Amino acid sequence: MLAALEAHLGSREVSRVIYGSIIGLALVVALEAHPPGAGAVVASLLATAIAVGLAELYSDVVGTETRLRRRVAQGELRHMLRDVRAVAFGIAFPAVFFILAAVGAIDEDLAFTLAKWSGLALIGAYGFLATRLAGASVAASLLRALIVGLVGALLIVVKALVH
Repeated sequence: MLAALEAHLGSREVSRVIYGSIIGLALVVALEAHPPGAGAVVASLLATAIAVGLAELYSDVVGTETRLRRRVAQGELRHMLRDVRAVAFGIAFPAVFFILAAVGAIDEDLAFTLAKWSGLALIGAYGFLATRLAGASVAASLLRALIVGLVGALLIVVKALVH
């Protein structure tokens, strides 16, 4: 488990999961204003994950081909697909809470709360880990995680105040 975590933290997937998590968090916050049923939230998150993943893949392929003036090689495509999976995972992860709500294990309000704060915690944790792995102190790492977390919390608070 530790080896898998270390491998993940040393990969480009970290930035892609964070990117996807921010998109997923923004979608959850937007949907909460006029919440559809849990199933509709799951469908929205999954559809967004697919759409953004395909857009990411298309832009990477076209960008690579125009930059290198050749077709994308199979190895490059596999690398791009790993990035797409990471983005899609970050976006779709909150769907877990809405699946639980859809089957009656938790209520929809709790699903929204868990989706928002787990996304925020994930973004903050990555900020902390990145700073620690870059050699900063625990205090500096906690400060960075707090700052990154405050940006996400600001999104949640502003959306709550607007509605």
